[in-house]
Amino acid sequence: MDLEQLQKEAEKDLKINNEQLDIESLKTPELYAKYLKIYTRWSLLSKQAESEYKVLFRQKWEYYSGKADPKVYQEKPFDLKILKQDLPTYLESDEELIKAKHTVDYHNAMCDYAERVCKSVNNRGFQIKNAIDWKRFLEGSFW
Repeated sequence: MDLEQLQKEAEKDLKINNEQLDIESLKTPELYAKYLKIYTRWSLLSKQAESEYKVLFRQKWEYYSGKADPKVYQEKPFDLKILKQDLPTYLESDEELIKAKHTVDYHNAMCDYAERVCKSVNNRGFQIKNAIDWKRFLEGSFW
């Protein structure tokens, strides 16, 4: 599931049918469980991606600072001598690090969106109660 699919599914799931408020109320725990599961999965993937990014960052730091294993330089030669203050420039522009950072950011966005959907699902109970109260008001029956 990607972000666009998650957004479409959440849009569909969060709609409340005003004609079937009782059924909508009963769907709330199922929806919460569904999106909590999605949030948990992406949260774990996010933590894994962050760990992989940190390992790659260290490897790249060693590579650009000249402290990597000589075998690394045999596979991928790097003949420049970089000053310590220039090291961040090389690290920030490294394509592999950029790609890994984008993966982390994407996973974080999925987590954030799923968490917000969970909060919206939690608010469904209040929305449904308000809809019921409004219907009672329109019908003239006050509690």
